[in-house]
This record gives sequence, structure tokens and C-alpha cells, in this order.
Amino acid sequence: MSEMKDALSHSLYHEFPEHHEQINRLKQTDSAFAEKANEYHKLDHQVRGLEDSDVPVTDDVYDDLKQRRARLKDELYQMLTANQSP
Repeated sequence: MSEMKDALSHSLYHEFPEHHEQINRLKQTDSAFAEKANEYHKLDHQVRGLEDSDVPVTDDVYDDLKQRRARLKDELYQMLTANQSP
């Protein structure tokens, strides 16, 4: 069961394992990054909750949540790569 959960995980650490330390640092030092990371975590939790449950939801609502999560992930990646140490 754990393997299945890992396959569905879209946590920032899972998505960007090479940026693990930088994610931690930016969460502590960059309020904009921390806010977006928190919002991303909440959206990911919502999406995974819908995937794991039998709660009825329209495809539009589900797709909207997934699209918002994808947009945030792109924004966070841009912030990670813009703040890379040489």
C-alpha cells in the first residue's frame, strides 16, 4: 500500500528531490515561496483525498484542483531554479 501512496504523491519533495534542501531553506527565508508551498500542499492533499475516497465530485472541480496544483508546481519550480546557489 505504501508503494501505491508513493506513486500518487505529488509532494514538493517527491516532485523535486534534487531541491530538498533548497525547499526547506526557502520555506524558512522566502515568505512568498512558503505561502505558495503551503497552498500547493493543501491542493495536493485535496486532490489525493478525492482520489482515495468515494466522495462524488464533478470532473470540472477535480480538473480545476489538478490544474491549480500544476500551475503552483510550475511557479514553485521557477522560484527554486531562480534561487539556485552556484
